[in-house]
Amino acid sequence: MKRLLVVSVGLAALMVGVVLAWYAVRQEREFQRLIAAGDAALARDQTYRAIEAFSGALALKRDSMLAHLKRGDTYRRRGELAAALRDLREASALDPSAPRPVELLGDVNASMGRYERASQHYKAFTVLDDRSPRVLYKLALAYYRNGQVESAIAPLRDAIALDERFTEAHYQLGVCLRERGQDEEALRALTRAVEISPTFAVAREELVDLFDRTGRRQEELEQLEALAAIEPARAERLVRVGLAYARWGRTEAAILTLSRAAERYPDEPAVYTAIGRVWLEAAELRNDRVALSKAIEALEPTTASGTASGETLMLYGRAMLQSDAAGVAERSLLQAVGKPPVEPAAFRYLADAAERLGHLALARDSLLRYIALVDEGDVAPAIAERLARLQ
Repeated sequence: MKRLLVVSVGLAALMVGVVLAWYAVRQEREFQRLIAAGDAALARDQTYRAIEAFSGALALKRDSMLAHLKRGDTYRRRGELAAALRDLREASALDPSAPRPVELLGDVNASMGRYERASQHYKAFTVLDDRSPRVLYKLALAYYRNGQVESAIAPLRDAIALDERFTEAHYQLGVCLRERGQDEEALRALTRAVEISPTFAVAREELVDLFDRTGRRQEELEQLEALAAIEPARAERLVRVGLAYARWGRTEAAILTLSRAAERYPDEPAVYTAIGRVWLEAAELRNDRVALSKAIEALEPTTASGTASGETLMLYGRAMLQSDAAGVAERSLLQAVGKPPVEPAAFRYLADAAERLGHLALARDSLLRYIALVDEGDVAPAIAERLARLQ
Protein backbone atom coordinates (compact mmCIF):
# COMPACT_ATOMS: atom_id res chain seq x y z
CA MET A 1 0.00 0.00 0.00
CA LYS A 2 2.76 2.41 0.99
CA ARG A 3 4.70 1.45 -2.09
CA LEU A 4 1.66 2.22 -4.26
CA LEU A 5 1.29 5.64 -2.57
CA VAL A 6 4.94 6.50 -3.19
CA VAL A 7 4.61 5.50 -6.83
CA SER A 8 1.44 7.57 -7.19
CA VAL A 9 3.07 10.64 -5.63
CA GLY A 10 6.11 10.21 -7.87
CA LEU A 11 3.96 9.93 -10.96
CA ALA A 12 2.01 13.04 -9.93
CA ALA A 13 5.22 14.99 -9.39
CA LEU A 14 6.49 13.82 -12.76
CA MET A 15 3.28 14.94 -14.45
CA VAL A 16 3.48 18.37 -12.75
CA GLY A 17 7.11 18.67 -13.86
CA VAL A 18 6.18 17.74 -17.41
CA VAL A 19 3.33 20.27 -17.43
CA LEU A 20 5.57 23.02 -16.01
CA ALA A 21 8.32 22.25 -18.51
CA TRP A 22 5.81 22.26 -21.35
CA TYR A 23 4.40 25.58 -20.09
CA ALA A 24 7.91 27.07 -19.81
CA VAL A 25 8.80 25.96 -23.34
CA ARG A 26 5.54 27.34 -24.66
CA GLN A 27 6.10 30.65 -22.81
CA GLU A 28 9.65 30.90 -24.16
CA ARG A 29 8.42 30.24 -27.69
CA GLU A 30 5.75 32.94 -27.33
CA PHE A 31 8.35 35.34 -25.90
CA GLN A 32 10.66 34.74 -28.85
CA ARG A 33 7.74 35.11 -31.28
CA LEU A 34 6.81 38.50 -29.79
CA ILE A 35 10.44 39.70 -29.91
CA ALA A 36 10.64 38.65 -33.57
CA ALA A 37 7.31 40.35 -34.29
CA GLY A 38 8.59 43.56 -32.69
CA ASP A 39 11.77 43.44 -34.74
CA ALA A 40 9.75 42.87 -37.92
CA ALA A 41 7.47 45.82 -37.10
CA LEU A 42 10.53 48.02 -36.52
CA ALA A 43 11.94 46.97 -39.89
CA ARG A 44 8.72 48.32 -41.44
CA ASP A 45 8.96 51.46 -39.24
CA GLN A 46 5.76 50.44 -37.43
CA THR A 47 6.94 51.61 -34.02
CA TYR A 48 3.55 51.43 -32.30
CA ARG A 49 3.14 47.75 -33.22
CA ALA A 50 6.71 47.12 -32.14
CA ILE A 51 5.98 48.55 -28.70
CA GLU A 52 2.88 46.37 -28.41
CA ALA A 53 4.94 43.28 -29.24
CA PHE A 54 7.77 44.12 -26.83
CA SER A 55 5.24 44.95 -24.11
CA GLY A 56 3.65 41.54 -24.67
CA ALA A 57 7.08 39.95 -24.32
CA LEU A 58 7.63 41.81 -21.03
CA ALA A 59 4.26 40.57 -19.75
CA LEU A 60 5.70 37.07 -20.11
CA LYS A 61 9.18 37.87 -18.74
CA ARG A 62 9.32 40.98 -16.58
CA ASP A 63 13.03 40.53 -15.93
CA SER A 64 14.06 40.39 -19.59
CA MET A 65 16.86 42.85 -20.27
CA LEU A 66 16.40 42.30 -24.02
CA ALA A 67 12.72 43.24 -24.04
CA HIS A 68 13.32 46.37 -21.92
CA LEU A 69 16.20 47.34 -24.22
CA LYS A 70 14.19 46.91 -27.42
CA ARG A 71 11.12 48.71 -26.11
CA GLY A 72 13.27 51.52 -24.73
CA ASP A 73 15.02 51.94 -28.06
CA THR A 74 11.66 51.99 -29.84
CA TYR A 75 10.37 54.69 -27.50
CA ARG A 76 13.55 56.64 -28.30
CA ARG A 77 12.84 56.39 -32.04
CA ARG A 78 9.31 57.67 -31.44
CA GLY A 79 10.64 60.63 -29.46
CA GLU A 80 8.98 59.44 -26.23
CA LEU A 81 12.15 60.08 -24.27
CA ALA A 82 10.84 59.78 -20.68
CA ALA A 83 9.43 56.30 -21.44
CA ALA A 84 12.68 55.40 -23.19
CA LEU A 85 14.70 56.38 -20.11
CA ARG A 86 12.57 54.17 -17.85
CA ASP A 87 13.03 51.08 -19.99
CA LEU A 88 16.72 51.66 -20.66
CA ARG A 89 17.49 52.22 -17.00
CA GLU A 90 15.72 48.97 -16.20
CA ALA A 91 17.66 47.15 -18.93
CA SER A 92 20.94 48.50 -17.58
CA ALA A 93 20.04 47.52 -14.02
CA LEU A 94 19.14 43.98 -15.13
CA ASP A 95 22.49 43.52 -16.87
CA PRO A 96 25.11 46.09 -15.76
CA SER A 97 27.71 44.44 -18.02
CA ALA A 98 25.71 45.13 -21.21
CA PRO A 99 27.10 48.19 -23.06
CA ARG A 100 24.17 48.80 -25.43
CA PRO A 101 21.67 50.08 -22.80
CA VAL A 102 24.36 52.44 -21.49
CA GLU A 103 24.97 53.85 -24.98
CA LEU A 104 21.27 54.37 -25.58
CA LEU A 105 20.91 56.12 -22.23
CA GLY A 106 23.58 58.51 -23.48
CA ASP A 107 21.69 59.00 -26.76
CA VAL A 108 18.42 59.77 -24.99
CA ASN A 109 20.03 62.26 -22.61
CA ALA A 110 21.81 63.93 -25.53
CA SER A 111 18.46 64.24 -27.35
CA MET A 112 17.08 65.93 -24.23
CA GLY A 113 19.97 68.40 -24.20
CA ARG A 114 21.37 66.88 -20.99
CA TYR A 115 24.92 66.66 -22.27
CA GLU A 116 26.59 66.26 -18.88
CA ARG A 117 24.55 63.12 -18.18
CA ALA A 118 25.02 61.90 -21.73
CA SER A 119 28.80 62.15 -21.39
CA GLN A 120 28.65 60.20 -18.12
CA HIS A 121 26.82 57.34 -19.85
CA TYR A 122 29.18 57.33 -22.84
CA LYS A 123 32.14 57.36 -20.44
CA ALA A 124 30.61 54.38 -18.61
CA PHE A 125 30.28 52.62 -21.98
CA THR A 126 34.01 53.06 -22.66
CA VAL A 127 34.75 51.31 -19.36
CA LEU A 128 32.81 48.31 -20.65
CA ASP A 129 34.10 48.60 -24.24
CA ASP A 130 36.88 51.01 -25.18
CA ARG A 131 37.08 49.87 -28.83
CA SER A 132 34.03 51.63 -30.25
CA PRO A 133 34.92 54.68 -32.41
CA ARG A 134 31.22 55.51 -32.67
CA VAL A 135 30.74 55.90 -28.91
CA LEU A 136 34.04 57.73 -28.46
CA TYR A 137 32.78 60.22 -31.06
CA LYS A 138 29.47 60.57 -29.21
CA LEU A 139 31.37 61.16 -25.96
CA ALA A 140 33.41 63.92 -27.61
CA LEU A 141 30.29 65.50 -29.09
CA ALA A 142 28.57 65.52 -25.68
CA TYR A 143 31.64 67.18 -24.15
CA TYR A 144 31.73 69.76 -26.95
CA ARG A 145 28.05 70.62 -26.68
CA ASN A 146 28.47 70.98 -22.93
CA GLY A 147 31.20 73.56 -23.50
CA GLN A 148 34.05 71.18 -22.58
CA VAL A 149 36.08 71.62 -25.76
CA GLU A 150 39.34 70.53 -24.14
CA SER A 151 37.81 67.27 -22.90
CA ALA A 152 36.44 66.45 -26.37
CA ILE A 153 39.85 66.24 -28.03
CA ALA A 154 41.20 63.04 -26.43
CA PRO A 155 38.19 60.80 -27.30
CA LEU A 156 38.23 62.17 -30.86
CA ARG A 157 41.89 61.24 -31.24
CA ASP A 158 41.10 57.79 -29.81
CA ALA A 159 38.21 57.35 -32.28
CA ILE A 160 40.48 58.28 -35.20
CA ALA A 161 43.17 55.87 -33.95
CA LEU A 162 40.58 53.07 -34.10
CA ASP A 163 39.08 54.19 -37.44
CA GLU A 164 41.36 56.47 -39.42
CA ARG A 165 38.64 57.06 -42.05
CA PHE A 166 36.09 58.36 -39.55
CA THR A 167 35.20 61.57 -41.41
CA GLU A 168 33.02 63.14 -38.73
CA ALA A 169 35.67 62.58 -36.05
CA HIS A 170 38.31 64.37 -38.15
CA TYR A 171 35.86 67.21 -38.74
CA GLN A 172 34.90 67.58 -35.08
CA LEU A 173 38.56 67.44 -34.05
CA GLY A 174 39.25 70.27 -36.49
CA VAL A 175 36.41 72.33 -35.00
CA CYS A 176 37.70 71.81 -31.45
CA LEU A 177 41.29 72.62 -32.37
CA ARG A 178 40.19 75.73 -34.22
CA GLU A 179 38.26 76.96 -31.16
CA ARG A 180 41.45 76.51 -29.12
CA GLY A 181 43.39 78.62 -31.61
CA GLN A 182 45.43 75.68 -32.97
CA ASP A 183 44.82 76.66 -36.58
CA GLU A 184 47.47 74.50 -38.25
CA GLU A 185 46.36 71.33 -36.46
CA ALA A 186 42.74 72.22 -37.20
CA LEU A 187 43.65 72.66 -40.85
CA ARG A 188 45.20 69.18 -41.00
CA ALA A 189 42.14 67.57 -39.38
CA LEU A 190 39.63 69.37 -41.63
CA THR A 191 41.71 68.69 -44.75
CA ARG A 192 41.77 65.00 -43.87
CA ALA A 193 37.98 65.03 -43.47
CA VAL A 194 37.47 66.35 -47.01
CA GLU A 195 40.11 63.98 -48.39
CA ILE A 196 38.11 61.04 -47.03
CA SER A 197 34.74 62.50 -48.02
CA PRO A 198 35.06 65.18 -50.74
CA THR A 199 31.32 65.99 -50.58
CA PHE A 200 31.35 66.64 -46.81
CA ALA A 201 30.18 70.25 -47.07
CA VAL A 202 30.35 71.30 -43.41
CA ALA A 203 34.07 70.50 -43.27
CA ARG A 204 34.67 72.63 -46.36
CA GLU A 205 32.68 75.46 -44.76
CA GLU A 206 34.97 75.31 -41.73
CA LEU A 207 37.96 75.44 -44.05
CA VAL A 208 36.50 78.52 -45.77
CA ASP A 209 36.20 80.30 -42.42
CA LEU A 210 39.67 79.20 -41.37
CA PHE A 211 41.28 80.37 -44.62
CA ASP A 212 39.35 83.64 -44.45
CA ARG A 213 40.56 84.28 -40.91
CA THR A 214 44.17 83.60 -41.85
CA GLY A 215 44.04 85.57 -45.12
CA ARG A 216 44.67 82.59 -47.39
CA ARG A 217 42.50 83.77 -50.26
CA GLN A 218 43.36 81.22 -52.92
CA GLU A 219 42.67 78.28 -50.61
CA GLU A 220 39.41 79.92 -49.48
CA LEU A 221 38.34 80.37 -53.09
CA GLU A 222 39.13 76.73 -53.91
CA GLN A 223 36.86 75.59 -51.09
CA LEU A 224 34.07 77.97 -52.11
CA GLU A 225 34.24 76.72 -55.69
CA ALA A 226 34.24 73.11 -54.48
CA LEU A 227 31.10 73.81 -52.43
CA ALA A 228 29.42 75.32 -55.51
CA ALA A 229 30.37 72.21 -57.51
CA ILE A 230 29.15 69.63 -54.99
CA GLU A 231 25.88 71.45 -54.25
CA PRO A 232 24.86 72.81 -57.65
CA ALA A 233 21.22 73.25 -56.63
CA ARG A 234 22.14 75.90 -54.04
CA ALA A 235 22.47 79.32 -55.63
CA GLU A 236 24.05 80.81 -52.51
CA ARG A 237 27.16 78.68 -53.04
CA LEU A 238 28.02 80.42 -56.31
CA VAL A 239 26.95 83.76 -54.85
CA ARG A 240 29.52 83.36 -52.10
CA VAL A 241 32.24 82.79 -54.69
CA GLY A 242 31.27 86.00 -56.47
CA LEU A 243 31.12 88.03 -53.25
CA ALA A 244 34.50 86.67 -52.19
CA TYR A 245 36.02 88.01 -55.42
CA ALA A 246 34.35 91.36 -54.77
CA ARG A 247 35.63 91.47 -51.20
CA TRP A 248 39.17 91.06 -52.52
CA GLY A 249 38.72 93.88 -55.04
CA ARG A 250 38.40 91.62 -58.09
CA THR A 251 35.23 93.20 -59.43
CA GLU A 252 35.45 91.72 -62.93
CA ALA A 253 35.79 88.17 -61.63
CA ALA A 254 32.93 88.81 -59.22
CA ILE A 255 30.59 90.02 -61.97
CA LEU A 256 31.53 87.14 -64.26
CA THR A 257 30.83 84.60 -61.50
CA LEU A 258 27.53 86.21 -60.53
CA SER A 259 26.46 86.50 -64.17
CA ARG A 260 27.05 82.76 -64.46
CA ALA A 261 24.90 82.33 -61.37
CA ALA A 262 22.13 84.44 -62.95
CA GLU A 263 22.16 82.19 -66.03
CA ARG A 264 21.96 79.08 -63.88
CA TYR A 265 19.44 80.43 -61.35
CA PRO A 266 17.38 83.04 -63.25
CA ASP A 267 14.60 83.10 -60.63
CA GLU A 268 16.81 83.41 -57.54
CA PRO A 269 16.56 86.94 -56.00
CA ALA A 270 19.75 86.49 -53.95
CA VAL A 271 21.80 86.37 -57.16
CA TYR A 272 20.53 89.76 -58.35
CA THR A 273 20.97 91.22 -54.88
CA ALA A 274 24.62 90.14 -54.98
CA ILE A 275 25.10 91.58 -58.47
CA GLY A 276 23.54 94.84 -57.30
CA ARG A 277 25.83 94.95 -54.27
CA VAL A 278 29.00 94.45 -56.35
CA TRP A 279 28.06 97.11 -58.92
CA LEU A 280 26.97 99.54 -56.19
CA GLU A 281 30.21 99.19 -54.25
CA ALA A 282 32.17 99.71 -57.47
CA ALA A 283 30.07 102.82 -58.20
CA GLU A 284 30.65 104.28 -54.74
CA LEU A 285 34.37 103.55 -54.88
CA ARG A 286 34.98 105.17 -58.28
CA ASN A 287 31.99 107.52 -58.55
CA ASP A 288 31.04 105.48 -61.62
CA ARG A 289 27.61 106.33 -63.02
CA VAL A 290 27.64 103.35 -65.39
CA ALA A 291 28.24 100.93 -62.51
CA LEU A 292 25.47 102.71 -60.56
CA SER A 293 22.97 102.21 -63.39
CA LYS A 294 23.87 98.52 -63.54
CA ALA A 295 23.34 98.21 -59.80
CA ILE A 296 19.88 99.76 -60.12
CA GLU A 297 19.10 97.53 -63.09
CA ALA A 298 19.92 94.43 -61.01
CA LEU A 299 18.06 95.54 -57.87
CA GLU A 300 14.96 97.25 -59.24
CA PRO A 301 12.95 94.21 -60.47
CA THR A 302 13.26 92.39 -57.15
CA THR A 303 12.47 95.57 -55.20
CA ALA A 304 9.37 96.18 -57.29
CA SER A 305 8.13 92.59 -56.81
CA GLY A 306 7.12 93.20 -53.20
CA THR A 307 9.06 90.16 -52.00
CA ALA A 308 12.46 91.84 -51.63
CA SER A 309 14.59 91.11 -48.59
CA GLY A 310 15.73 93.82 -46.19
CA GLU A 311 19.21 93.59 -47.72
CA THR A 312 17.88 94.20 -51.25
CA LEU A 313 15.76 97.14 -50.10
CA MET A 314 18.73 98.68 -48.29
CA LEU A 315 20.99 98.34 -51.33
CA TYR A 316 18.32 99.84 -53.59
CA GLY A 317 17.91 102.74 -51.17
CA ARG A 318 21.67 103.34 -51.24
CA ALA A 319 21.63 103.28 -55.03
CA MET A 320 18.77 105.79 -55.13
CA LEU A 321 20.68 108.07 -52.79
CA GLN A 322 23.61 107.95 -55.21
CA SER A 323 21.16 108.84 -58.00
CA ASP A 324 19.86 111.82 -55.99
CA ALA A 325 16.40 110.24 -55.76
CA ALA A 326 16.07 110.84 -52.02
CA GLY A 327 12.32 110.26 -51.91
CA VAL A 328 12.56 106.81 -53.49
CA ALA A 329 15.57 106.07 -51.27
CA GLU A 330 13.68 106.99 -48.10
CA ARG A 331 10.70 104.79 -48.98
CA SER A 332 12.95 101.81 -49.77
CA LEU A 333 15.02 102.26 -46.61
CA LEU A 334 11.91 102.58 -44.43
CA GLN A 335 10.84 99.20 -45.79
CA ALA A 336 14.34 97.79 -45.22
CA VAL A 337 14.44 98.71 -41.51
CA GLY A 338 11.05 97.06 -41.07
CA LYS A 339 12.31 93.65 -42.22
CA PRO A 340 14.49 91.91 -39.63
CA PRO A 341 17.29 91.10 -39.42
CA VAL A 342 18.25 94.73 -40.08
CA GLU A 343 21.76 95.82 -40.98
CA PRO A 344 22.62 98.80 -38.70
CA ALA A 345 23.90 100.71 -41.75
CA ALA A 346 20.33 100.80 -43.10
CA PHE A 347 19.45 103.33 -40.37
CA ARG A 348 22.44 105.49 -41.30
CA TYR A 349 21.41 105.56 -44.96
CA LEU A 350 17.81 106.27 -43.92
CA ALA A 351 19.07 109.25 -41.89
CA ASP A 352 20.89 110.51 -45.01
CA ALA A 353 17.76 110.28 -47.15
CA ALA A 354 15.50 111.82 -44.50
CA GLU A 355 17.86 114.73 -43.87
CA ARG A 356 18.04 115.53 -47.59
CA LEU A 357 14.25 115.68 -47.65
CA GLY A 358 14.09 117.84 -44.51
CA HIS A 359 12.53 115.07 -42.40
CA LEU A 360 14.75 115.95 -39.44
CA ALA A 361 12.88 114.00 -36.76
CA LEU A 362 13.15 110.81 -38.81
CA ALA A 363 16.84 111.53 -39.51
CA ARG A 364 17.53 112.03 -35.81
CA ASP A 365 15.66 108.89 -34.74
CA SER A 366 17.42 106.83 -37.43
CA LEU A 367 20.85 107.97 -36.25
CA LEU A 368 19.94 107.15 -32.65
CA ARG A 369 18.93 103.65 -33.66
CA TYR A 370 22.10 103.23 -35.72
CA ILE A 371 24.26 104.23 -32.73
CA ALA A 372 22.32 101.84 -30.47
CA LEU A 373 22.98 98.90 -32.79
CA VAL A 374 26.72 99.30 -33.44
CA ASP A 375 29.66 99.09 -31.07
CA GLU A 376 30.59 102.40 -29.49
CA GLY A 377 34.04 102.33 -31.11
CA ASP A 378 32.48 102.02 -34.59
CA VAL A 379 30.59 105.32 -34.34
CA ALA A 380 32.55 107.95 -36.30
CA PRO A 381 32.94 111.37 -34.66
CA ALA A 382 31.14 112.90 -37.65
CA ILE A 383 28.03 110.81 -36.82
CA ALA A 384 27.99 112.07 -33.23
CA GLU A 385 28.43 115.67 -34.41
CA ARG A 386 25.66 115.22 -36.94
CA LEU A 387 23.30 113.84 -34.29
CA ALA A 388 24.06 116.77 -32.00
CA ARG A 389 23.21 119.15 -34.83
CA LEU A 390 19.93 117.37 -35.53
CA GLN A 391 18.94 117.43 -31.89
